[in-house]
Amino acid sequence: MKNLIYINACMKSGSRTQMIATPIIEELSKKYKVETIDLRNNIYPVVDNSILEDRNQGIVPPEHVSIARKIAAADRIVIAAPFWDMSFPSALKVFFENMSLFGVTFDSNEKECYGLCKAEKVMYITTRGMNIGTGDPLEQATPYIRALSHLWGWGELTVISARNMDYSSPEEIEEKIADAINEGLEICKEF
Repeated sequence: MKNLIYINACMKSGSRTQMIATPIIEELSKKYKVETIDLRNNIYPVVDNSILEDRNQGIVPPEHVSIARKIAAADRIVIAAPFWDMSFPSALKVFFENMSLFGVTFDSNEKECYGLCKAEKVMYITTRGMNIGTGDPLEQATPYIRALSHLWGWGELTVISARNMDYSSPEEIEEKIADAINEGLEICKEF
């Protein structure tokens, strides 16, 4: 069975993004061995000068190397993160910085960097409180994930989003969540 890494950056209990992600992950678990990285329970340090100096000396926490290797080896990646401050929660950015390890998730040929990850498909699941769609210049999460995909060598990125959630009635929110789940379940057939 192929491997799927699920990065859960839904920081709040009752997360609408999590409501969409849960049935999609359940469906994908029928054809992938799913390993969840739950950022609510794991605190990663800000990559500061001391961490960079350690990395230059080959000192990286073994648990970070282990997780980065799993990401690099995964056949598929799913990221669930709500739209926060025009992007996604900072915990996800800090996580990515800790997993961005030379020789593990990316490498260099002295002219340019290239990815070492084998995931051909990545799914990004999100909800946005405002009426901002994927591709809107105000939405900076998807461009970042695309750029990281380039650095790490991830393949095709699919985005599932429900938007304008903070300005919709409870009935409209339920409908938007149901629509996003149905879209995700349809994508699962080819993911």
